[in-house]
Amino acid sequence: MIGDGMLLTNAHCVEHHTQVKVKKRGDDTKYVAKVLARGLECDVALLSVDSKKFWEGAEPLQFGSMPCLQDGVTVVGYPLGGDTISVTKGVVSRIEVTSYAHGSSELLGIQIDAAINPGNSGGPAFNDQGECIGVAFQVYRSEEAENIGYVIPTVVVSHFLQDYERNGKYTGFPCLGVLLQKMENPALRSFLKVPSNEGVLVRRVEPTSDASHVLKEGDVIVSFDGVQVGSEGTVPFRSTERIAFRYLISQKFAGDVIELGIIRGGNLMKVQAVLNPRVHLVPYHIEGDQPSYLIVAGLVFTPLTEPLIEEECDDSFGLKLLAKARYSLARFKGEQIVILSQVLANEVNIGYEDMGNQQVLKFNGTPIKNIHHLAHLVDSCKDTYLVFEFEDNYLVILEREAAAAASSRILKDYSIPSERSPDLLEPCEDSFCDSQITGQQDSGQSPVSNAEFGFDALFWV
Repeated sequence: MIGDGMLLTNAHCVEHHTQVKVKKRGDDTKYVAKVLARGLECDVALLSVDSKKFWEGAEPLQFGSMPCLQDGVTVVGYPLGGDTISVTKGVVSRIEVTSYAHGSSELLGIQIDAAINPGNSGGPAFNDQGECIGVAFQVYRSEEAENIGYVIPTVVVSHFLQDYERNGKYTGFPCLGVLLQKMENPALRSFLKVPSNEGVLVRRVEPTSDASHVLKEGDVIVSFDGVQVGSEGTVPFRSTERIAFRYLISQKFAGDVIELGIIRGGNLMKVQAVLNPRVHLVPYHIEGDQPSYLIVAGLVFTPLTEPLIEEECDDSFGLKLLAKARYSLARFKGEQIVILSQVLANEVNIGYEDMGNQQVLKFNGTPIKNIHHLAHLVDSCKDTYLVFEFEDNYLVILEREAAAAASSRILKDYSIPSERSPDLLEPCEDSFCDSQITGQQDSGQSPVSNAEFGFDALFWV
């Protein structure tokens, strides 16, 4: 309870929700809660309860400051093993930028040795003064380690709340959109004409980021808003500590303008860039929780997403498609990899029924930008044939009138209420419908996620 009729929990606790109910300790009445916002990257969700009775006698928690190492911490929740409230106690073991499993992101995290188990998620963690220092959210399980739990610190929670207050919704944590390499080696710094033990090397820039207008491969970032960046990719933190460079970026909001000090060709210069949330070609979560789909004469098209890859298993996708998912960057905001997920067998699509999980590249010669663009192209087609070009030069051709006539029968045979998801009923944006795609898909030699790297010398920010 944080006051103003609102509650906090983990985003993964209300994922795919249809109805959320809450109750207070010592009360057997459940109250319906409304989910106001979900922060996928930070794994925080904001809820509200309209019932005045629920708030009778309730006192909101007070947020505390960032703890220090070895400070005592108490975690409260309802983990496995019983139905009543559970309290576990430990100490702060580590504070650093941590991988958030739910959002596939990297933000500040507090590592503790107090027991955290399934059911603790969304529960508060208190310091010895009774102040809330964060929200329990995940645990590291390994045969080689034990008692490693993680808490979302109040600075991350406060960022989420401020974002919601500013925009009336959650917009996300921004990023610079740059792949960086550490510069600990003296020869590397000498080659790039970096005079001191500082800076990180730009190896790749996302085309959708504002930084792509001011940074290029080979630049060395030596400062961020006046804060010096070390050769290990770290910056000063508190009085005597250092922390990953990503921490400074996570403190900013979408739309903030930052100043970078860079060395290019041995010359020190200042550039500015606007920070925005990262654009994922293959998203880690499905926006709105319901996947987009389009059925054309039994051919089921949908965007490629990480949940789909996990559900279908990697083996069902070709190596080329998986490589695109792991290594390719979006060329523009809204770009998607559209795949034919399956074929609903019918005489109109005979010979194509064994196809599945293949990327469709073009429709009647026009490169496909996303699922909405494909729907627009199909709807506006007046040609005799519908021509779909797939990866590996595979071709699917259907007669337009025969395909249209068969669609209603196919939907009835397979008990499908609509040929497309509700989001595809809206008009296609002019920017997608009219503009042409320029350049090839950026399939680089490095993964697009920090989790894919086998070592920490390269990292995205």
